[in-house]
This record gives sequence, C-alpha cells and structure tokens, in this order.
Amino acid sequence: MSRFLPPDHDAGDERTVGGYAAVHKRPAALEGPDGFAYSVEATADVTGDASAPWGGYLLFLQWRRMGSQGVEGHLETEFIVRAATEAEALDAVRSLTLEEAELLLHELVQRRQAEEGGSTRRWWDVMREEDGG
Repeated sequence: MSRFLPPDHDAGDERTVGGYAAVHKRPAALEGPDGFAYSVEATADVTGDASAPWGGYLLFLQWRRMGSQGVEGHLETEFIVRAATEAEALDAVRSLTLEEAELLLHELVQRRQAEEGGSTRRWWDVMREEDGG
C-alpha cells in the first residue's frame, strides 16, 4: 500500500540524484527516449583497482508499461567515479544533477536500441502514424 509522504525540502537539493531521494523519500523517476519510465539509484561496487577500490555508477530500473506493476529491465552506467571508499563513491554519484542522470539514461537507451536494432520512436508516435495522424 502506498502512502503520501510530504517532501522535506530541508533534506537536500532535489535537483540531484541523492537530494531528490532524500527530499521525496524515493528515487527520482525519469523518462527514457523509448517512452519508458525509469527510476534512478546511485550505486557502488568494487573496481579491482587498489588505488581506487570503489566505483560509483547509476542504476536505472525500467518499469513495465502495461500489465502488473513491476520492473521490466534495467540499465547501468560504467563507473562514473572511482574513490577510496564506498561512501566517497556514493556521495559523488549522488551529487550528479537529474539533468546529468537523464543524459546518461538517454545515451544508454540509444546504445541499447542500436545494439538490438530497435526503433528509437516512442510507442505513441508509432500509433499516431498507424492511425494516419
């Protein structure tokens, strides 16, 4: 069951990935160029590099458009930052603006579509063309 939580504008800068999550108590939602909704989350993992053992990246969850609510797939960036600690890597990725995150999402979607040979048109544009308008 969902519930409304009023935003806490003192919790951070809602124009950033981490600030939005802090203010609204949920990840930001972005629209991909494919027309799907994506949630964005800052994530970190080990790099295997002793000089910068932690890398931070963005994870985008792609939500189903039809049927039962749930995740349809995901996309993730390469390491955006490398750092000495997991906290440093996460802080750096969380400080990215939502505009920067959206640009990265668009690049990932376009790359996936090119690799799969898929269309870059949104579903409603295809429907409009099929209806003659």
